[in-house]
Amino acid sequence: MKPLRMGVLAVLTASAVALTMSGASAHDPDTPEGQAAARAFMADYRPAERHAVTGTAAGVPCVNGKADIYPCKNVDLLSVLPLAQMGGGNGNDIWGWTDPSSGKEYAIVGRTNGTAFVDVSTPTAPKYLGNLPSNGGSSTWRDMKVYKDHAFIVADFISGHGMQVFDLTRLRTITTPQTLTADALYKEFGPAHNIAINEETGYAYAIGSNTCRGGPHMVDIRTPKSPKNAGCVSQDGYTHDNQCVIYRGPDAAYRGKEICFNSNEDTLTIVDVTDKANPVQISRKGYSGAQYSHQGWLTEDQRYFLLDDELDESRGTDKRTKTYIWDLASLANPVHTGVYNSPATAIDHNQYIKGKYSYQANYQAGLRILDVSNVASAQLTEAGFFDIYPAADEAKFNGAWSNYPYFASGIVLVNGIEQGLVVVKPNLGAVEPPPGGKFENTTDVSIPDAGAAVTSSVAVSGLGGKAPATLKVNVDIKHPYRGDLVIDLVAPDGTAYRLKGSSNDGGDNVIATYDVNASAEDAVGTWLLKVQDVYRSDVGYIDAWSLQF
Repeated sequence: MKPLRMGVLAVLTASAVALTMSGASAHDPDTPEGQAAARAFMADYRPAERHAVTGTAAGVPCVNGKADIYPCKNVDLLSVLPLAQMGGGNGNDIWGWTDPSSGKEYAIVGRTNGTAFVDVSTPTAPKYLGNLPSNGGSSTWRDMKVYKDHAFIVADFISGHGMQVFDLTRLRTITTPQTLTADALYKEFGPAHNIAINEETGYAYAIGSNTCRGGPHMVDIRTPKSPKNAGCVSQDGYTHDNQCVIYRGPDAAYRGKEICFNSNEDTLTIVDVTDKANPVQISRKGYSGAQYSHQGWLTEDQRYFLLDDELDESRGTDKRTKTYIWDLASLANPVHTGVYNSPATAIDHNQYIKGKYSYQANYQAGLRILDVSNVASAQLTEAGFFDIYPAADEAKFNGAWSNYPYFASGIVLVNGIEQGLVVVKPNLGAVEPPPGGKFENTTDVSIPDAGAAVTSSVAVSGLGGKAPATLKVNVDIKHPYRGDLVIDLVAPDGTAYRLKGSSNDGGDNVIATYDVNASAEDAVGTWLLKVQDVYRSDVGYIDAWSLQF
């Protein structure tokens, strides 16, 4: 989304007036702050493009750094559906829906004048199905999410827009493009900048609305066509974006609770919203280099949070796109551990994490895909990209607004402000292996029944410095009752790292990869895999094991 309060202050000449404005009025066209926000975005306006790529049987592969007219790396082009072919306007946010009855995949494409629905189940030949017009006017800022086969859509800058609810199962029978109507309209806020949904709990969070001081306006959507007001999170004022989850991360004090991670303009603000009538702010943390805390996403283990700041590129001396890395071992004390500096110099916008990759829509730099495997060491690497705005790579508001990477097919949707719907397929198997090396021992070592521990050694040489925080230990042990086994990695200095304890698991064999934080250890030396069978009746052997640095 476009920055609100802080972004607007940069272009206001009457800062005293701006400081009296509430965050909720930031995009109100009747206020100086809202008018300034619109001017800042429109200063970079370019007309919608008409370049189309559809109907190619296998898409356009990324070869020698190009796919069609677009620069790329490890990402192939499947199709481009221009805005003119799906209702006009300019593009903004995007989300996806998979029909549970057919497995078909659909794009929900935000535009300034409405929401387009596109069947992308044949991704090289996307089929436009219809348009849900905006409720009450046009808006640069539109956002949508999905719950229980319904789309929930909000728009900023439109005083009476509310939240549109659309039953996506209606798309099953559409054969020709149609003008669609909402199934329900939630009216307890007017404009809203963004919306998040926790699909586990059935609650939506409208953010940047004209209610709740601009903080999350909580809505019970468990019955999708009958949404109900569930309360406000207003302690920290205006929230620009957030992610709300049932927490399963490392902080035991909050496991099982519903936690929101809010990008609050200049801070990461973490809130417990389990009790909707009494949300509790857990922490509020700023960071060095903050200009406008825009959006972020949790790694899948919920230990780390990647945050993008929308104005640090244009305001800072180092113009490279930055991603701020947070360690959330303690929700009460999140720690900013490092910054990833992209080779690109565009504004970063919306990112989503799937598996070990963060998929970032970075305006003029397009889709950038980061490998987050070494996030524990505050290290990210670029695995691929697809630049939908080849004309430039500057800190301006053009190109990729957002993306959706969660389809089972592996395709990724990108919505371009000028370009429309761009469908791509990452080919991340082509990514270079991580730095370092693999050290392996394939000599069998017998494990005595209920006996003393045995070891197998790996000698590591040729590496400098410390071992990584995500040292990968690949284990292949043959044993008919793996619950009998206790397994440790022993570092060259004798420090033991428990990989597996004994249990009642009666399955065969231990074939697994363990991540070990060995960053305190020197990489070079003799490492041991130590295995002990602690119960009687079964015997086995270490078949092979390896270390990947």
